[in-house]
Amino acid sequence: MKKEIIINSSPHEVRVAMLEDGDTVELLVERADSRRIVGNVYKGVVTSVKPGLQAAFVDIGMERAGFLHASDLDHIEEEDEEVGGTGQGSSQGSSQGSAQSGRGGRSGRGGRGRFQKVPDIGTVLKTGDHILVQVTKEPINTKGPRLTADISLPGRYLVMMPKGRRIGVSRKIEDRRERVRLKQLLQKHRSGEGAFIIRTAATSVAEDSLKQDVTYLSDLFRQIEVKSKEVEAPALVHEDVGMVVGLIRDIFKEETSRLVIDDKEDYNRLMSYVRTFAPKLKERIQHYKGDLPIFDQFEIEQEIKKTLDTRVWMKKGGYLIIEPTEALVSIDVNTGRFTGKRNQEDTIFQTNMLAAREVARQLRLRDMGGIIVVDFIDMEIEANKKRVYNELRNHLKRDRARHKVFQVSGLGLVELSRQRVRPSLLSQLSDPCPYCTGTGKVLSMETMSNKIERLIHRVAIVTRENKLQIQANPMLALYLLEERPEQFRDLCRNFDLELNVLDDASLHVEEFRIISLDKGKDLIAEFEKKTQRGGRR
Repeated sequence: MKKEIIINSSPHEVRVAMLEDGDTVELLVERADSRRIVGNVYKGVVTSVKPGLQAAFVDIGMERAGFLHASDLDHIEEEDEEVGGTGQGSSQGSSQGSAQSGRGGRSGRGGRGRFQKVPDIGTVLKTGDHILVQVTKEPINTKGPRLTADISLPGRYLVMMPKGRRIGVSRKIEDRRERVRLKQLLQKHRSGEGAFIIRTAATSVAEDSLKQDVTYLSDLFRQIEVKSKEVEAPALVHEDVGMVVGLIRDIFKEETSRLVIDDKEDYNRLMSYVRTFAPKLKERIQHYKGDLPIFDQFEIEQEIKKTLDTRVWMKKGGYLIIEPTEALVSIDVNTGRFTGKRNQEDTIFQTNMLAAREVARQLRLRDMGGIIVVDFIDMEIEANKKRVYNELRNHLKRDRARHKVFQVSGLGLVELSRQRVRPSLLSQLSDPCPYCTGTGKVLSMETMSNKIERLIHRVAIVTRENKLQIQANPMLALYLLEERPEQFRDLCRNFDLELNVLDDASLHVEEFRIISLDKGKDLIAEFEKKTQRGGRR
């Protein structure tokens, strides 16, 4: 498989696309006014301790306090053990995701390290305490950032946990001799303090490179310790590298054929980093100088536009309907224009197999997390159900975000969970509609017309005004004049009213006013005032 990284960099925004065999599978966006904070280390102040939740809230100087669970406090390790998964990285390519995927078995992080029992948070922390914490999850919607006191610092080949002592090796390094070699080299050059996890990128690395990483990470933690004593909480103590350099460190590996970037300064910065930490990769970094914008040249711009669509077309004419909600993401599979050539079961099976691959790609591309439910088309043959399930699992193996896939349910649904570290791509690229406020629906013209008719009837009786003007959004005003003229003529005749309609582009499609032509007053407000007084009496 051919893997490429394409970077479009500008002063206000950096966009990174990851391609597999020419298909865009991931898109990361970082803006100057909303830089990522995952991986940053802060000196925080405990604002409240909640024993019932086994959690504390910590002020790190942001709008919302961070959430620190008891399972994310410092832990004492019982024994040295190998741990795995360090080469994964998070769904955003964050260093923190890379580090955490290799930690011991707590908080769902995987690995095989063993730790003592999670302490009662009320005995460890109290309000007003100062504590050094690291961000593991961006603020999402109304939730503050997720924090950990078990800090980890990623390098190119290693991840260091300063308060541990073990040495772990990524399970993705399968060669036993290589695992032993790397552990021996690390034992030789470590100072004795701190736990280290050897990342997948360290495979076949030279001794000097490993030693350089140990020195770099040890020096970095000493700098963090010194600064944490100098600053007043809440304060930023250590800022993780930017997204572009973070990608080189966490994602740009031997299997990546090239990285192409269009900004000269960022290109030079990357080359400087690579010459120091990964000189073998420098030949694969290219500075793009083409006439077309880089994302147009690689046909990525049109993929970005499609990520805002609910409907996703697949080969042969089938399609997916993707509906993100607050509770979960639902994905519905449809045959669409695909009619097949053999029989119905074969047509459905082929559509579901294509859908399994596309669902895996869309989850990565749109960076959707939490609970996801996929409604595949019902199949009669059990073997076909298993093949579709396995196809989905196999394609999700390419996903850097942690995930878990469950077997097909009795209703024919496949449920899965996917790590959510930061807001989805949809929420980054769009705002809720000012008309429907995110519901996707507004009242129909017919409903609004009937609503106006009922309100005019009530306003005329209570205010005793008979010369009225309806002010409405241009679409609604046009509908009233062209589709409902008889309705309002009858209203005028029955209640002896004089009515006219005026369009006002500043009004929402569900907004309207009823104004007195004689007095210029807002009759809806007057009607509500009189009915409220009447209700109190």
